[in-house]
Amino acid sequence: MATTSIAGREIHYERFGAEFDGGTLVFLHEGLGSVELWRDFPRNVSSSTHHPAMAYSRYGNGRSSRLTEPRRPDYMHEEALETLPVLIEELVGSAPILVGHSDGASIAIIYAGASYHPVDGLVLIAPHVFVEPETVRSISAIRDRFPESDMAEKMSKYHTDPGATFSGWADIWLSPAFRSWNIEEYLPEVRCPVLVIQGETDEYGTIEQLDAIERGTGSAPQRLVVPGAGHSPHLSRPDLVTDAVVNFIWQLR
Repeated sequence: MATTSIAGREIHYERFGAEFDGGTLVFLHEGLGSVELWRDFPRNVSSSTHHPAMAYSRYGNGRSSRLTEPRRPDYMHEEALETLPVLIEELVGSAPILVGHSDGASIAIIYAGASYHPVDGLVLIAPHVFVEPETVRSISAIRDRFPESDMAEKMSKYHTDPGATFSGWADIWLSPAFRSWNIEEYLPEVRCPVLVIQGETDEYGTIEQLDAIERGTGSAPQRLVVPGAGHSPHLSRPDLVTDAVVNFIWQLR
């Protein structure tokens, strides 16, 4: 396990395909994700595109430092504008291609939309640019079941403190202060090529998220809606999604 320290917090990361010579792919996980929960997706995309890749677990997730305080409504902004720039400068050193899932896709948008952050391309899987009722209902249902379920036990395979990881994600998304969260203001400054991907039956968001990205960027992002897939189409339909991502990255070359 490789780690780096950012703002006094230990961040766990892994590299894939380091011998390759393309621009680095940086994988940004979902709210309850981690390096390991990407499964084989980063490695497969890296090997198929000949781009080196890295994935890391954000503070409070995976084997990175435990979350010790409630998350704030601007936690994705903090990640995109404070942590991610340091990590890219220290471990990447050049303009990345960001591959984000859910919260990770939102972080990628904020990072790329800050005009002083060069980015070669964005792959946005199940992105959020505003809060929808569907998202709130799904997270609320999961939080209600969490104490009685075996979810904490399953999460312990991938997270040092599954209870804190879950609460850090669910509590902020269900907070009244978060209902007005919106990152559409960053979209006009996204100047790089974009691929947006969403499952047809995503329980955490609707196609309105993709429509908002298309309207906001004005750059006609490539779009893939995955039939029969939910919130993690790269895991439920890995061949289809991997092919789309690989083709998009080859176009960048």
